[in-house]
Amino acid sequence: MYKSRFFLCNFYRFFKSFFEHKEKLEIFEETRYPYLLNHPWEGSMQDALKQILEIQELDIKMIRLMRIKKERLKELDQIEALRKELHQQFKDKEADIAEINKSIRALEAKLSEVAEKLKKLESQQMAIKKVEEFNALTQEMTTTERERISLEQKVADLVDRRTAEEELLEKIRDSMNSSEESSLALEKEIQASITLINEEGSHLKESRAALATDAEPDTLRIYERLLRNKKDRVIVPIENRTCTGCHIALTAQHENVVRKGENLCFCEHCSRVHYWRESEALEGTTVVTKRRRRRVASTT
Repeated sequence: MYKSRFFLCNFYRFFKSFFEHKEKLEIFEETRYPYLLNHPWEGSMQDALKQILEIQELDIKMIRLMRIKKERLKELDQIEALRKELHQQFKDKEADIAEINKSIRALEAKLSEVAEKLKKLESQQMAIKKVEEFNALTQEMTTTERERISLEQKVADLVDRRTAEEELLEKIRDSMNSSEESSLALEKEIQASITLINEEGSHLKESRAALATDAEPDTLRIYERLLRNKKDRVIVPIENRTCTGCHIALTAQHENVVRKGENLCFCEHCSRVHYWRESEALEGTTVVTKRRRRRVASTT
C-alpha cells in the first residue's frame, strides 16, 4: 500500500514537471521566434529570404572587413608598443649610466681623501723616532694603501661597466632610428589599407541600406537578431539532410517542411534559418550561383 502511494506520488511529480517544462519551452520559442509558424507573409517566404540572402552576403563581407581592420589596428598598436619599449629601454640605459657616473664620482672623492691621508701619514713617519710608533704608523699606512688600491679597482670596474652600457646605449639608439624609419613606412601602409577598408565598408553599408528598404521587415528583424548573436551566416541551406551551419543531422520531417518553403524554419540545434537550395524563388542569388559553379567545376 505504501509502495503504491509512493509510486503514484513520484509519477504525478514527473508529469507535472514535464508539462511545466513543455509550457515554458513553448513560451520561450514564441518569445524568441514569434514568426516560426504560420506567419502571414505578403509574398512567399522564399521571396523574403531571397532579399535577406543578398543582405547576408553584404553583412558577411562587412564582418570580414571589420576583422581585417581589427587585425590592422592591432598591428598599429604593436608598432606603437615596440616604439615605446625602445624609448623606455633608452631612458633606462641612460639612467643606469647616470647612476654609474654618480658612483664613480663618489669613489673618486673617497679616493682623493685616502690619497691625502697617505701623504699625511708619510710626513708623520719622517718625524717619528720611536720604533713602536714607527711600526704602528707603517701598519696604518699599509692598511690605507690597501684601501686606495681597492677603491681604484672599484673605479676601474665601474668605468668598464659604463663603457659597456654606453655601447648598448648606442645600439639602442641605432635600433630606434632604423625601426622608426621602417615603422613609419609600415604605419603609412596600414593606414592606407584601413582607409580602403573604410571606403569599401561605406559602399557595403549603402548597398545594404538599399536592399534593407525592400526586405520583409519581420524576416529582416529575425535575421539581424541572429546575426548579432552568431557573427556568421544565419540563413543557411540544407545539404544531405544536414544543417550547413552547425553540421548536425536533421529529421526527414524538418527537411520536407523546409522544401515546401511555406514558413520560416529554424534549426533545432543552432537556431539558424534553413532554406532549400534548389528553390526556384532563390534562383539568381549569390549563394545559389556560387554553389552551382562549384558543382560544374566538380563535374568537369
